This record gives sequence, C-alpha cells and structure tokens, in this order.
Amino acid sequence: MAGSPVLFGRHGPQLDVSALSPGLKLDAGAGRVPHPANDRRIIAVHGLPDGGDGLAVVLLTEGFALEHQIVRGGQAYDVKALRQGAGRYRDSDAPAGEDHGVGGVFPDQGFRFHGSGGLLQQGQGGDAARFGDGVGAGLGGGDGLRRDRHGAASTATSISTGYKTYSGTINMDETATVAYETIAEKLREQFGWKIGVISSVNLNHATPAAFYAHQASRGNYYEIGEELVASGFEYFAGGGLLKPTGSAKDKTSLYDLAAQSGYQVVMTQAEAEAVTAGPVLIIDEHLADSDAFAYENDRTEDMWALSDYVKKGIEVLDNDTGFFMMVEGGKIDWACHANDAGSTIADTIALSDAVEEAVAFAKQHPDETLILVTGDHETGGLTIGYAGTDYDTFLTNLSNQKISYAKYDSNYVAGYKENNTSFEDVMKDVEALFGLKLSGAEDDKLVLTDYEVQKLKDAYAATMDPDRAKADPANQAEYVLYGTYEPLSVTITHLLNNKSGINFSSYAHTGLPVAVFAQGAGQDLFGGSYDNTQIYHKLADLLDVK
Repeated sequence: MAGSPVLFGRHGPQLDVSALSPGLKLDAGAGRVPHPANDRRIIAVHGLPDGGDGLAVVLLTEGFALEHQIVRGGQAYDVKALRQGAGRYRDSDAPAGEDHGVGGVFPDQGFRFHGSGGLLQQGQGGDAARFGDGVGAGLGGGDGLRRDRHGAASTATSISTGYKTYSGTINMDETATVAYETIAEKLREQFGWKIGVISSVNLNHATPAAFYAHQASRGNYYEIGEELVASGFEYFAGGGLLKPTGSAKDKTSLYDLAAQSGYQVVMTQAEAEAVTAGPVLIIDEHLADSDAFAYENDRTEDMWALSDYVKKGIEVLDNDTGFFMMVEGGKIDWACHANDAGSTIADTIALSDAVEEAVAFAKQHPDETLILVTGDHETGGLTIGYAGTDYDTFLTNLSNQKISYAKYDSNYVAGYKENNTSFEDVMKDVEALFGLKLSGAEDDKLVLTDYEVQKLKDAYAATMDPDRAKADPANQAEYVLYGTYEPLSVTITHLLNNKSGINFSSYAHTGLPVAVFAQGAGQDLFGGSYDNTQIYHKLADLLDVK
C-alpha cells in the first residue's frame, strides 16, 4: 500500500512504521480491520491433513498494504476511533518510553510498534480471536518478472501457483506456452475439495481469475470466463462478468455457457438467499461502476455486503472432505487508484466484516481451519502524513465523506455538466457529501484555505470545460493533478485526504511490501518476511499438495 517503507528486511533490516498495519481484527463486535490501500484477499482453507474435515479461506485485497490498515484504524490508540469520532493524533502523544514519529500502541490489537523505522512486535492482546492476537504475522513481497511495480495478474499468479510471470499474465510462463496449475485446482483434483471464488469486482478480473484461469493476457475476458465455466468450481459470487459475449459481442453469453454446464446462474438477491448447494454462479443484483459491487459507502442496508457472500459460500461449500475459498476485496484497489481514502476505508471495513464470517466458522472447526489475509500489491502509495499538516492527523475528518468518487461522478458531476451548475451551487453538494466548506469557525479543520479553494475552482473549470476531452492525454501537469479521473471529484478527495493528514503518492500500484496474517492450523508457517511465491509453497506443504 505506500512510499517505500522497509519491512522486516525485505528491502533492509527495519520497518517504516508509516507502512505498518497494526493487525486485522477478526472478532465480531470488537473492532474492524484497520484501513488499507490495496487489493486484499481472504484465503480460507478447511480440510487440513491432521484435522479431518477442514477449511482454507484466503482473503486477498488488491491494492492493500500496511498503511491502509493503520489509516483505517482511525487513531493511534483505538481502532474503533474512526467510527466513534476520535480526535487527532500527534507524535507528542506517544506513550512514555516510545519513540516519536507516527507510532503508538494498539493494546487491543496485540501489536506494538515503535516510531519510524521501528520494529513490529506481537503482543498478547485481549481474549477475543483477532489478527495480532495469537496469529502468525508476516510480510510478503515480490514482483512480476522484470518489473518492480506489478499488477494483480502476476502477483496473484505468484500466490496461487508459486511461479513468477510477466505483469498482465495469468498463470502462464513468460513465453505464454506453459500453464501453471493453481492451488485451488490441485486441491480439487487431488483431494476432492470444494472450491469457492468471491470478489467485489468482476469475477473474470485478474485476481479471481488467477485461481482458475490460464491466459497470456488478463484482458482475455471472454476466454477467462470460459475457463471459469470449465473449472467446475462449486461457488462463484461477485461482480458481473466483463465482455460476456466477447469483444465483438458475437459469442454465446458466458452466462448461458455456465447454465449449459450445470451452473445455477443467479442474478437476484432473493435467488441468492435461497441457494443451498452448488455449482452456482451468483452475480450481485446491485451492480455499480464497471459492473462491480457498489462501494461500501454507497451500499444501502437492503443490499448484500461482501460478508453475506462469504457466509453463503461457507454454507454451500462446507462438507466432510474440505474446501478452499478465495475472497477478494477488490474495490479497495479501485478506490486507491482514484485516491479516495474514504471509500478505501469503507471497503476495508467491509473486508473486515467478511473476515469475521470466516472466523466465526473457524471457531467451530479450530483444528482444521486456516485463514490467511493478505494483499497481492499496494495501490496509490497511501501514507499517514502530509506536508500541510506537519505532525498532526485529523482522521475523523474522513467520516464526513458520505459517497464514493464514482457515485459522485454519476449522480452529481454528470448533472453539473448538463445543467452548467455554478461553482457556488456545486459547493453546497461538496459540503453536504464531503464536509469541505468555504467558510466556518476558525478552528474548523474542514474550512478550505484560499489556496485550496483555488485548486478546487481550477478543477471545477477543467471538469466543466466541454473541450477538455480533446486535451492531450500526455499533459504531465494535468495527469499529476487529476490522473485519469474527473478533475473535480479527485480534487475533492485529495483535499479531504490532505486535510485529514494523509496522502497518496500515485494513481498506480507501488512497490511496497504487504502484510500476511494467518490464523488457525499452521499459522506459524506464515511468520517472517518472504517472497509472495512462498505463500503458495507454504500452503502446498501444509496440505500435502503435489
């Protein structure tokens, strides 16, 4: 998730605490996963050799790293503080004996960290099950071949097969002639385990595809979809399939192919609630941007969350032999690409809720269940600290964000363009939806400075310019300001991020290492610092996979 902090010797001997993730809470009702900026996934394995029936759950987040967790934590001493409205945190507030810098103690998390460049220690924590309390914790990293900032296709390939490949390639070697078998495929073929794949983005997107497909290009969406159907995996649930009738829209629908192959194809929430067995392909009824799940801060109470799909997946997959389930919180990555910290936090909380479903199951099967939580890469370079706030952070400012950048674009910005809405009227929505305001009390941290107002006016002008679409896309000055996003929307989130004391350094993936958390049978294998391919090898050794 960020800058290039060094974690446990992956790039050197120390850990930059700006990238530190204090741990993922797994106990229901006692807190949430701290904030991430990457793609995060859950891998659950149920069916470990020495325990009879078992489960393996892998929770993966795309674009998730250590910074994301600590930012989502909300405040240095209380991971629930962001939701409960805690105030700012200064380095001078560090407990006696602790180093200064962005640091502190999370007593109920079981992790202690010491200022910048300090060490991560596993503590005792409280009594409830959670990452950081009685779990293995490690740091994973590694890149696609000949590239130090990587994409989900190659990094997920490393995790699922133990092999490196070029960025953009899924489960094939660099010549695109040799296919690699995934851990999920091997468990199904060698042991008869049931397999589930869940994602908050499209089910034929790179990360979920890396557990069942083998393609030279992640952009071969139709061919990836054909492999999804051919996999025979018992449970797929998530966002809609991309290019379901091919790039030229002239092929048999992937949904029809799935039905012809024996899958129950479910497109409504009511139908999903009634599912009791596989094979099943469930597409979320309330698809949003790019036919993915709605961002968590846009989801209404009547809509299923990621955790509901995990709960249903466990119901469908649970059996006396064992099952493996991969769960991806992919909207974390998308939010980080857009530098939308508020949406990043909300979707990290959604992943935390999904983890809690896996943990609830694991508590019933403690001797044969392993849960892994990690990211395949970091996105956006999210870090605590911004030049304009010095040593201060005001993370509770982010609680003023009521909507994702994507929904703001579709529900508001499109109307501004159509109606030529004035800047003054736009600012009424900005204050209501993001908390940023043109005037207010002297100590109100959300009041915009003259400098910030001018940045917002410039972005408004760029958004409202009817000729802007014809602008040179290679314009460096504009790209640094706005990336490929709507100038007004991304400037709003940049300002809110910065006024909260956090910052993104990129619109792309970064080379930061990611955390690996393990709970359950075999958890101690996942401590330390290692290449991302070792996640596959550690799982394969534990499960006697050939």
